[in-house]
Amino acid sequence: MEIRHLRSFIAVARHLNFGRAARELHLSQPALSAQIKALEEDIGVQLLSRNRRSVSLTQAGASLLHDAQHLLEQLNESRERARAISSGEIGHLRIAFVASATVQIVPAIALAFRKRYPRVTLDLKNLPTVAQVEALRLRTLEAGFVRLPLHVPKLTVTPLHSEPFAMVLSKTHRLARKRALSVADLANEPFIAYAERLAPGFYQEWTGICRRAKFTPVVIQETSEMDTALALVAAGMGVAILPLGIASRYRDSLLVKPLTSEKIQSQIGIAVAEEARDPLVLNFVAFAKQVMKQSNP
Repeated sequence: MEIRHLRSFIAVARHLNFGRAARELHLSQPALSAQIKALEEDIGVQLLSRNRRSVSLTQAGASLLHDAQHLLEQLNESRERARAISSGEIGHLRIAFVASATVQIVPAIALAFRKRYPRVTLDLKNLPTVAQVEALRLRTLEAGFVRLPLHVPKLTVTPLHSEPFAMVLSKTHRLARKRALSVADLANEPFIAYAERLAPGFYQEWTGICRRAKFTPVVIQETSEMDTALALVAAGMGVAILPLGIASRYRDSLLVKPLTSEKIQSQIGIAVAEEARDPLVLNFVAFAKQVMKQSNP
């Protein structure tokens, strides 16, 4: 049983006229008749009663018409689904993100992506950079928003967002009243920091700012969330150097001084497996770059 024969049969059954069906299918009438005959021989039953004046469906033909229409609908749906999967327009993505990316990055990208690709479902979860690297290696994640720098074999990392670091102090800190506050002024202060074990590259970036100011920061408390670090700074436990975006959310209780003159900036990127070829994953990375480019022209 060939698909083209079923299509021809449906056309004849719809028109109950070989001439009109042949014109619709762009076939000659003898060729159409041959296809119907081949279908009947294949199934072993008569599908159409025909004479010189009329064409009608047999009982078997009426039954086949119903099934054939349903079959072709399913075939068209399957073809469309396969094309959508091949073009990255349908599927499921497991994506992780560092918590500090939830303000400026993840919501904007996720909402825009869901609008553009409504048949793609996103499974989003909060994981630190180190945990994301392991999940990407184990293929339990397709992509991750990570803190940079990140140099890991077999991962491809695409930068998405850059922002200055900022010095962060409680508004009640004695240095908060200093007009020309510099990084060097923090040399003898206790530091609160996002844990080095969770994002080693990020830790080296901000401590490098201190080293260029001729001191090594004394970290008295590491946290697993930047929000927690900022809360501890607000409580007066120490000072911090953190990304400006997340620090700015606490301006009511903190002094936040951007380090705009520093060449090194805090970056967030998207990481995928180096050999990732899935159109869905590649689509997501390209879309994330486009969204961030539009929001940061």
